[in-house]
Amino acid sequence: MNLLPSHADVIAAAARLQGHAHRTPVLTSSILDRELQAEVFFKCENFQRMGAFKFRGAFNALSRFNAEQRKAGVVTFSSGNHAQAIALAASLLDIPATIIMPHDAPAAKVEATRGYGGRIICYDRYTEDREQIGRELAGREGLTLIPPYDHPDVISGQGTAAKELFDETGPLDALFVPLGGGGLLAGSALASRAMAPACRVYGVEPEAGNDGQQSLRRGSIVHIDTPVTLADGAQTQHLGQLTFPVIQRDVTDILTASDTELIEAMRFFASRMKLVVEPTGCLGLAAAHQMKSSLQGQRIGILVSGGNVDLDRYATLLKQ
Repeated sequence: MNLLPSHADVIAAAARLQGHAHRTPVLTSSILDRELQAEVFFKCENFQRMGAFKFRGAFNALSRFNAEQRKAGVVTFSSGNHAQAIALAASLLDIPATIIMPHDAPAAKVEATRGYGGRIICYDRYTEDREQIGRELAGREGLTLIPPYDHPDVISGQGTAAKELFDETGPLDALFVPLGGGGLLAGSALASRAMAPACRVYGVEPEAGNDGQQSLRRGSIVHIDTPVTLADGAQTQHLGQLTFPVIQRDVTDILTASDTELIEAMRFFASRMKLVVEPTGCLGLAAAHQMKSSLQGQRIGILVSGGNVDLDRYATLLKQ
């Protein structure tokens, strides 16, 4: 196994991202503060380039390519946000990009990925193995595979979002982070461990896909079938060989949220904060609502992972 990334890697990633990634805003809501009787800080990665935190890890990883890797190109697999991130980062660095996407990926994410110059190869997420497709394509065409989460440069890049949050707010009592494959959660945990060691770090995944929660309870990585959930950015089947040990060591607990709770959180963001947030990006707020009785008087951080949602679908969900 590769050595686990460290907070030093997060700091190095922040230097590489300087001038390339947006330093996204940290917003607050007096209404939510009163409701939770706490001080809540939202790190709004829906304002990041390509609309999600994924740009951080993608650019950090691709910026470390040597000349031969840059010429041959990169391949990845993703339901949308990592796809867009790799395509955009590759275009900025003049690297050819091939993206393996599920045929039912949100149309807005597919269109954006193609718009950034990515070559898209479709697969069936319920019957085909995207990781195998990626490995075979990398071997056949000499491409470098950068997976969505289980890569040290991706993890350390994602951790820069939490680093910026702590830079701005100082130590927090609790931090809620959306969880799919664990790149954002592992990176956030690395930042928290160094910058706010007393902070409780919670991963939050969709109720229908609680493989991370099961893994933390069991002490080993649990594999599940692709979950059916509105949180398409968290439709992963398992944590990574690198993300899991960091999560196991540094994360307090893993919580879940139902699709109904995600819709309620989307509605709150839209009506009270005027923010467009995709379902996956609502996981942290949904969990904070669940835990409000134990958060009173505390300073809370919530990572809003992205805002890439098809507008027609978004309108339909808000009407429910």
